Amino acid sequence: MVFKVKRGAATTTRDRIMQMLKTDGELTAREMTERLGITGMGVRRHIDALERSGLIESRTIRQPMGRPASLYRLTEQADHYFPKNYHGIALDLLGELAQEAGEPVVNRLFERRKQTLYRKYAGKMTGERLADKVSALADIQNENGYMAQWEQSGDDEFVLTEYNCPISQIANAYNHACKCELDLFESLLGAEVSRTECLAKGGQKCAYTIRKRAASPN
Repeated sequence: MVFKVKRGAATTTRDRIMQMLKTDGELTAREMTERLGITGMGVRRHIDALERSGLIESRTIRQPMGRPASLYRLTEQADHYFPKNYHGIALDLLGELAQEAGEPVVNRLFERRKQTLYRKYAGKMTGERLADKVSALADIQNENGYMAQWEQSGDDEFVLTEYNCPISQIANAYNHACKCELDLFESLLGAEVSRTECLAKGGQKCAYTIRKRAASPN
């Protein structure tokens, strides 16, 4: 059986080592060498690289004859190395919910998620200046995999840019997810926020212009 570890890329020797450890469990360097058909030195080089990356680890076992041997296995971190279809499962479930109860129910689900995220992150918006809050929001988004950065573009005006969107496939199918994210940013920052570019709509990034709210007239 052949597993595709990296979509769209040729299977490398390190991919094959990861595949073997995933399907067969613990293996020695000698067992890997025999299966791969390359030199022991070559296998050792790949093993060392995978260990430095935190993808595999080893334990030593005694053998009836000869020196102790190292058994290699995948680490918990290695789970992220293999493809997942979380987006596909989520889209399937949302599609079933929309078919069963209607899209307004799906939209309410996104609204509830927005409220949950607000309660989770509101306590981190402790800075008095808007710049402090924008910086805190960028940190939150980076923790969630959005590859975010921010800069000040004028007096009381900032630009927040996200180069990755972990929910882009869901947002592409359900635009209300994007609206809820925009509303969440406005609530957390207490500022005016407008989206000028969106990954889910074919953009190269998600970009937000953030401005201090105008004072209410007396």
